[in-house]
Amino acid sequence: MGIRGAGLVAAVALAAAACTGGSPAGHSVSTTPSSTASSPVSPSSTSSAAATATRPAAPAPATSAPPPRADPFDVDRVLGGIRALASLGPRDAASPASDRAAAYVAGRLRAAGYRVTLQPVAVPAGVSWGVRVPAGTTVNVVADPPGFDPTAPHVVVGAHLDTVPQSPGAEDNASGLMVMAEVARMTRQQSGALPVRFVAFGAEEARGGNGTVYAFGSRHLVRSLGAAERRAVRGMVALDRVGVRAAAVPVCHVAGADASLAQAIRRAAGAAAPTRGCVNRASDHVSFEKAGIPAARLGSVPYAAYHSAGDVPSVVDRSQLARSGAVLWAWIRSLR
Repeated sequence: MGIRGAGLVAAVALAAAACTGGSPAGHSVSTTPSSTASSPVSPSSTSSAAATATRPAAPAPATSAPPPRADPFDVDRVLGGIRALASLGPRDAASPASDRAAAYVAGRLRAAGYRVTLQPVAVPAGVSWGVRVPAGTTVNVVADPPGFDPTAPHVVVGAHLDTVPQSPGAEDNASGLMVMAEVARMTRQQSGALPVRFVAFGAEEARGGNGTVYAFGSRHLVRSLGAAERRAVRGMVALDRVGVRAAAVPVCHVAGADASLAQAIRRAAGAAAPTRGCVNRASDHVSFEKAGIPAARLGSVPYAAYHSAGDVPSVVDRSQLARSGAVLWAWIRSLR
């Protein structure tokens, strides 16, 4: 890791800690010494007490605690996070605003009980949506549950941190990040059969090649996996633009690739939320599909404010955010 990359990781880590900082409220326990008044004890009462003391206690009835259940998906918490990220302004991958976004998301995931690590990612200079952008370093925010073994079977859920240079990115992609963070919170409260690794990817937006040179963070993470780690990933789902109002939640697979994961997600969603199939080649799921890992994308409803200064919190819809969360949660609960 270079000096600049190490400095960025340290800065983001400190900012993330500040997001969840503060001392826990103190708890005081008041104890009052008990006093026992002395009184005469008759022989009969003494023998009765002795008999009671030697009588075997009846076994306590067996009880089994019900398995923990997650608190319901909280749309207000999701919307609060979307507003917080959009308030940072445009978050190009090489910008300080992107670092602040990474710190915010890392804080959310750490507060939910995950072990969070920051993976530095170098990004090149280029042109992003018509605007020149500098080279720099961003991070992937990787959140693993306690005891996570990357060589054991698991799935990956991701969403990208950055925006194009002219957009505050409420829909693209604060919506995906905050739905992911909320479902991550639910998954820690009610874990399923397969562990879930949650990742906020840096530098998804294109920086050249007429929009074809993109997904730097997810490509970097896939390249960093050893052979056993790569085999252990049973599937990857990217959340990208999941909040614009629509009649259904798009569940997309990569053109020409196996659609079985997308189909499995739609089956799992069932009556939880309406879905529709689609084909998409433009998000972080593509990096995993190219490595032979089944992958799908939730989201991609067209909207007028796409990649513009108008991509503000008012473009997202409460109901669509809830539907997207329901689809993701249903799939995670279905894993075996």
